[in-house]
Amino acid sequence: MSMHDQKTVAIVGGSGYAGGEFLRLALNHPHLNVTQVTSERNAGTPVSMVHPNLRGRTNLKFRRAADLDEADIIVLALPHGSAAKKITEYEAKGKIIVDLSADFRLKDPEVYRATYGEDHPTPDKLGEWVYGNPELHREDLRGATRIACAGCFATSVILALYPLLKLGVLLPKDIIATGLVGSSAAGASASDSSHHPERAGSLRVYKPVGHRHTAEAQQELPGHFPLHLTAISTPRVRGILTTAHAWIPDGYSDRDVWSAYREVYGAEPFIRIVKVAKGIHRYPDPMLLDGTNYCDIGFEMDQDTGRVVLMSAIDNLVKGTAGHAIQSLNIALDWPETTGLEFAGLHPA
Repeated sequence: MSMHDQKTVAIVGGSGYAGGEFLRLALNHPHLNVTQVTSERNAGTPVSMVHPNLRGRTNLKFRRAADLDEADIIVLALPHGSAAKKITEYEAKGKIIVDLSADFRLKDPEVYRATYGEDHPTPDKLGEWVYGNPELHREDLRGATRIACAGCFATSVILALYPLLKLGVLLPKDIIATGLVGSSAAGASASDSSHHPERAGSLRVYKPVGHRHTAEAQQELPGHFPLHLTAISTPRVRGILTTAHAWIPDGYSDRDVWSAYREVYGAEPFIRIVKVAKGIHRYPDPMLLDGTNYCDIGFEMDQDTGRVVLMSAIDNLVKGTAGHAIQSLNIALDWPETTGLEFAGLHPA
């Protein structure tokens, strides 16, 4: 293909895990040409010094954000709060802006204030952004120039619940969801809690209530049922396994849950319903999804009580961040939706 078929990409904040994962995927995408990657701390050093998996795949060196040139697509992989404060500067550099942080996910400035404890820097711009969840917003993403990529825990919760809430398969009761989360979700900066002697082998409840992704899940899910999230850190590096407990009406069965998922997700390229009667891989497992853009969803029902346990697994850095960013871009630019996202995963891993 010619260079005219490509879009140039600048990744701002490309030394972190989210930016590095977007770069990995973009380097294998036939229509994306990454021309710039910024990092204040690593300016002047080769990208492969920070992302050694990309040795031999790119000769790019990090540059400072102040030296950013124009590009067709600007990808913002910055810490929360940074993108919104300088958004007009980034908008001057590129027509399409993709934000991997939480800055533009919430539509209501009051909800943003309640969730993040501060006023949004540019509340007038919130309505311009499409929430980057392709399964829910495919039509809104077509031609979009502002894409606010969904949170990883929120993605796993939303995708598990959305068909059942949309089609009224669940009772209007509290939904309780727990996420077992890999360490990469905390970002690339070291902290006391990520110190190896403290993290290795640990299963630590780090957000029993008040998880920030609750607000975006409630914003996106139909019905506005009470939703309660708990997050637990695990020794895995990648992946989120979410279990959600909900209740279905009397007279409903497995078949109703199955048909709801089939009706809503039947044509989805990256949703797989996993419910196998035999073997050890009967339910979703993030280990099988490392590096992939799939969301595996499973369920099991307690017929005696009407409780249904919904399970979803994703790679938090791909389907939870950079992968659905690429998927959203593919839709926005009218490219085949699976372009650059075909990796099937590894087994064993």
